[in-house]
Amino acid sequence: MAGQSRKWMIVVATVWIQAFTGTNFDFSAYSSALKAAMGISQVQLNYLATASDLGKLFGWSSGLALLYLPLPAVLFITAVAGLVSYSLQWLVVTSYISLPYIAVFLLCLLAGCSICWFNTVCFVLCIRNFPINRSIALSLSISFNGVSAALYTLIVSSLSSITTSSAIYLLLNAVVPLIVSVAALPPILRQPPENLIQLPFNNASRDTQRFLILHILAFLTGLYLLFLNSVSTDSSIASVILAGAIFLLILPLAVPGLIFAHEWAQRTIYSSFHLDVPDTPPLQSFIINNNNDELNRPLIAVSSERIEGNGHSAQEKTVFFRPKAWLTECWSWCFNMVIEKKKLVVLGEEHSARNLIARPDFWFYYIAYFCGATVGLVYSNNLGQIAESLNLDSDLTMILAVYSACSFFGRLLSAVPDFLRGKVKVARTGWMALALLPMPVGLFLLAKLSKEALYAGTALIGLSSGFIFAAAVSVTSELFGANSIGVNHNILITNIPLGSLLYGQIAALVYDSNGTSYGLRRIALLHDSMIVCMGTDCYAMTFLIWGSVACIGLLCSIILFLRTRSAYAEAERRREAFLDFAIFED
Repeated sequence: MAGQSRKWMIVVATVWIQAFTGTNFDFSAYSSALKAAMGISQVQLNYLATASDLGKLFGWSSGLALLYLPLPAVLFITAVAGLVSYSLQWLVVTSYISLPYIAVFLLCLLAGCSICWFNTVCFVLCIRNFPINRSIALSLSISFNGVSAALYTLIVSSLSSITTSSAIYLLLNAVVPLIVSVAALPPILRQPPENLIQLPFNNASRDTQRFLILHILAFLTGLYLLFLNSVSTDSSIASVILAGAIFLLILPLAVPGLIFAHEWAQRTIYSSFHLDVPDTPPLQSFIINNNNDELNRPLIAVSSERIEGNGHSAQEKTVFFRPKAWLTECWSWCFNMVIEKKKLVVLGEEHSARNLIARPDFWFYYIAYFCGATVGLVYSNNLGQIAESLNLDSDLTMILAVYSACSFFGRLLSAVPDFLRGKVKVARTGWMALALLPMPVGLFLLAKLSKEALYAGTALIGLSSGFIFAAAVSVTSELFGANSIGVNHNILITNIPLGSLLYGQIAALVYDSNGTSYGLRRIALLHDSMIVCMGTDCYAMTFLIWGSVACIGLLCSIILFLRTRSAYAEAERRREAFLDFAIFED
C-alpha cells in the first residue's frame, strides 16, 4: 500500500481493535457466576467491578510507555496483560484453580488497565494520522467499543451447543483481543510517513466525505446487531448472524482499497498524460506573503481587558448602583465568579498535568463526566443483578444488546458536530451538555422497575453515556491540547474508578439491606455471605440517587459550555477565515 490508503488502513485497524476490546461492558454477563464461584457478597462483587475501573487510574502509564516504546510493542504488552488477567479469572470461575479474593481483585485491576492501554493506542493512531479530521476519526473508532458486548454475546450464542456456561465470556475476553491485535498489526507497522499525512484543505474535505461513508456503514452495523441479537438464541442462527457481523466489520476495507486503486491508476495510467503546471502567479505570491502574519497568529488572542458587546472595554463602562438592584448585582457577581473567572480563552493550547488540574474548566469537565458517563458505566456493571432481581434473567442477553447498541449509536452521534460544522454553530461542550440530558431521564424512568421501563431507561442511558465517552476525547484535545491527550485524558478518566466505587457501593448497600430486611421470601442464602435480593425494592432507591447525581453532572456540563462557548466561537471564525483564504489561494 502506498500513499493515503495506508492511513485509511489505520482507521480500519482501530475499528477492529475497539470493537473487540470493550471487555468491561460484558461484566454483567459473568458477574453472577463469579459471585457464586467465590461465594462473595454484592458489596465484595462491587469491589471487583471497581477494580476493573480502577485500572484507569494507571491509564496515564500508557502515555508514558508510548514515549519510550514503539506503538506495536505497547499494543502487544496490553494484549498479553488482558490474556493473563481474564484467563486466570476463567480458571477461577470454572473451579480449575482457587485464588484468594485479593488476587482476583488485582487481576480485575490488570484487566481494566489493559483496556485503557488499548484505547490510548487507538487515540494516538487517529490523532497522528488525521490531524485535521481527528475528531471524526476518534468518534468512529471509539463508537465500535460500544458493540463489544453485542459481538461477544453473538459469539457465546453461536457456541451454545458446545457450552452454556457464562464463564465463556472470560475466556473470549482473554483470547479475542490478542487475535485482533495480531490482525491489526500489519497496517500499524506500515503507517504512512509524515509528508503523506498532511493534506491541503480541499483534500481534507474529501476525507470528511469518506468518513461519512464509514459512519453510515457503522450505523448499519449497529442496527444489524441491535435487531438481530434478539433472534440469536439458536446456535446455528447465531453463527449466521455472527458471520454477517464479521462481514460488516471487514467491509470498511473497501475505502482504503478504492483509494489504493485510484493511486495505482494515477501512477501507471494518468502519469502518461503529463501536463506542465505553470508557476505561481505574482499576484498569488503577493497575497500569500502579505497574509503570512495573519496565518501565524494564535488561534485566539488573549486580551488583558474584557470587551463588552457594544465594543467598549470593561474599564470604560460605568455601572450605576441602585439600592433595589441588589438581586441583579448578586446575579452578576455569581455569573462572573462561575462563568467568567479564569475561563479558557484559547483552544488547543497544550496543558501539562500541573496546569491541567489548576484549570476551573477542567474541574467542571471532570464533575460532568463523573456524574454523567460514569453513572452509565456503573449501571451497565449492575445489569446482571438488576435483571435477576426482577426475574428477567432470560432477558439479560437482549438487555445487554440494547445497552451495547445504544451506546454504539451514541458514540456515532458524537461526530454530528463535525459533520454539521458551519451549519450549526454550537460548541462541542454544548453538544455534550445536550447529550447528558437523557441520563437523569432514563434513571428516573428506571425507578418504576417495569420491564418496559427497564428497556427504555437502558436505551437512554446507553445513548447518553456512549456520546460522552466518544466526545470526551475530542473535548479533551480541543480544550487542553492534542499532543498531551495521552496523559490528560487518562487524568480525566480517573473519575471512573472513583465513581465506580462510590455509585457501586451505594447500589450494593441498598441491594444487601433490602435482601436482609425482607426475610427468606426475598433472599436465597447460597453461601455464608452471599445474598440474592429479589423484588423492586432492590434498586428503586439506587436509581433515584443516581438520577439526582446525573442532574449535578448536567448542571456542570451547562456551566462548562457557558465558559467555553466564546473560545469555540472565535476558533470557528478564524477557521472559516483561514479556509476562505486557502480556497482563494487555490
